[in-house]
Amino acid sequence: MALASRVTEAAFVASRREDWTTLGDLARIATERGPKRLSPDDLGRLSPLYRDVCADLARAEACRYSAPLVEYLQTLTAQSHTAIYTTPRSARTRLRDAFVAFPRAVRRRKVSVMIAFLLFFVPFAFGLIATLHDPEFAYKVAPESMLRPLAEAYGKGFAEGRHDGEGAMMAGFYVNNNVGIALRCFALGIFGGLGSAFYLFQNGLTIGAVMGYVTTQGAGDNILTFVVGHSSFELGAIVLSGAAGMSMGWSIVSPGRKTRLKSLQDTANDVVVIVAGAAVMLLIAAGLEGFWSGSSVPSGIKRAFGLTMLLLVMSYLGFAGRGQDKDKARS
Repeated sequence: MALASRVTEAAFVASRREDWTTLGDLARIATERGPKRLSPDDLGRLSPLYRDVCADLARAEACRYSAPLVEYLQTLTAQSHTAIYTTPRSARTRLRDAFVAFPRAVRRRKVSVMIAFLLFFVPFAFGLIATLHDPEFAYKVAPESMLRPLAEAYGKGFAEGRHDGEGAMMAGFYVNNNVGIALRCFALGIFGGLGSAFYLFQNGLTIGAVMGYVTTQGAGDNILTFVVGHSSFELGAIVLSGAAGMSMGWSIVSPGRKTRLKSLQDTANDVVVIVAGAAVMLLIAAGLEGFWSGSSVPSGIKRAFGLTMLLLVMSYLGFAGRGQDKDKARS
C-alpha cells in the first residue's frame, strides 16, 4: 500500500511540476515587482494556475502524500494568494510603513531599551559628577592628550562659526566616528549581550567625564550649547544600537521554548529595523553636528532647538504607529 502511494505521488508530481514551477515564477514576479510587470497572457494564466494548485493541495492532503510535498504546495498556495489578492503598495505607503516600523520595533524591545538607557546614562552621570568634583578623575577614563585640546577648542566658543567647507568635512568625520561607535555597541552584543552592555557603560562614563572636564576648565556653557542640538539623535542612536545588540545576544542565551536559531531569527526582525533607524538618526546627528552645532547661531536659539528635537524624538519613539500596535493586539 505504501509503495502504491509513493508511485501515485511520484506520478502526480511529474504531471503537475511544470505548472507549479510556472505559478511560482509568476507569483514571485507579481509580488516583488508588481502585477504590471507581467504580460497580459501571464496575468490571464495566474488565476487558473492558482485554482489548480489549491485543488492539488487538497488532493495531496486527502491522499496523505509526503509532508515535504504538502508543505511545498501550502507555501506555493500562500505565495500565489498574496500575489493575486494583495494590493500593491505605493511608494508613499511603503515610506509611511517604514516611518512607523522603527518606533514600533523600539517599543517591542522596551526592556532592552530601558536597560541600555540605564547602562549609558548612569555611568554618564557618574563620570560627569565625579569629574566636576575632581577634574583629575577624567584622566582615569580618557587620555590627557584628548582632554586638553577639547577644553581649548570649546573655550574659544562659536561666535565666528565655521569656515566654508569645514561643516561638510566635520559632518563626514562625525558620520564615521558615530557610526563606528554605534556599530560596536550593536555587533558586540553577539557575546550574550555583554559586549554591548560593556561598550554602553564605557562610552557613557567617558562622555560624562569629558563634559565634566571641559566644564571645570570654564567652557561648560559652550560644550552644552554645542551638544544640545544633536545629542538626542546621536546619544539616542547609540543607546538603541546597544539595545539591539543586547536583544540579539539574549535571544541566543535565553531562547525559551524556541531553538536558538529560531529565537535569533525572530529577534532579528526587530533588531534589523532598530539598527536601520539608528543609522538614520546618526546621519541626522552628523548633519546637525557639522552644520548647526558649531555655527554662530546664538546659544539661546540652539538650546531651544535642542529641547524641541528631544521632545520630537521622544514623541516619535513613544507614540508613532501606536494605532497599529493596538490593531495587531486585537487581531
